[in-house]
Amino acid sequence: MADLLTRADEGGIATLTLSSPANLNALSRAMLLALDHSLADLAQDASIRVVVLRAEGRNFCAGHDLKEIQAARSAPDGGAAEIADLFALCSRIMQAAVALPQPVIAEVQGIATAAGCQLACSCDLIVAAETARFGVNGINIGLFCTTPMVALTRKLAPAAAFELLTTGEFLSAPRAHTLGLVNRLAAPDRLEAEARSLAETLAAKLPQVLRLGKRAFQTQLGLPLDQAYATISPIMVENALMPDTAEGIQAFLERRPPGWVPKA
Repeated sequence: MADLLTRADEGGIATLTLSSPANLNALSRAMLLALDHSLADLAQDASIRVVVLRAEGRNFCAGHDLKEIQAARSAPDGGAAEIADLFALCSRIMQAAVALPQPVIAEVQGIATAAGCQLACSCDLIVAAETARFGVNGINIGLFCTTPMVALTRKLAPAAAFELLTTGEFLSAPRAHTLGLVNRLAAPDRLEAEARSLAETLAAKLPQVLRLGKRAFQTQLGLPLDQAYATISPIMVENALMPDTAEGIQAFLERRPPGWVPKA
């Protein structure tokens, strides 16, 4: 597992790297289990403020390991149990990324397709190389990307998502940026620096407020307007009553840096 996924921590930022470029960083069962373990550890790590998810090689992630899926068909049930378990594991990983207390930034190069696109879209923010491409092109091999669709439709307008799902075409990074799927574009040789810069910007904020904000953001998504306000208002009160927030407001009124901002 350690060979498939590496973790490096620096300045409150954890960088997870998919390290299986030979198969385009496919989400094999072993890779999914490695992600499951790492995300569980990060969820309990108060020292980490932001997570960056990246990959080795020319591509981000090509989705499920199709050879693994085909091999499962040799079972007496035709692979039903094995394939169902694999997809359930994958869905759990995607939900774990969304539920992670820290914001997660996907650093995407090359292709992010099928479950690989799902993984990128399960992150809170996406920084992509200008040459990156996103796709949910299972339709081209007779497999509609229904589970990747869940993450995709939370990033893209329904019509745009449905077009990708039904045509199997790739979405270029510049077009994805225009449609709001990608937050920031970078030249390929500047991708790592751009993702790091965004991570450092977030890591400089109050960590407890960053975590509270992510929880609030995810909680209100999809709720009717009245329920959204009713659900979020107590969280706003919780935030306003934090001592560090009181200091931040007072510092703003007095036109000085808050006491919790490190001196340069």
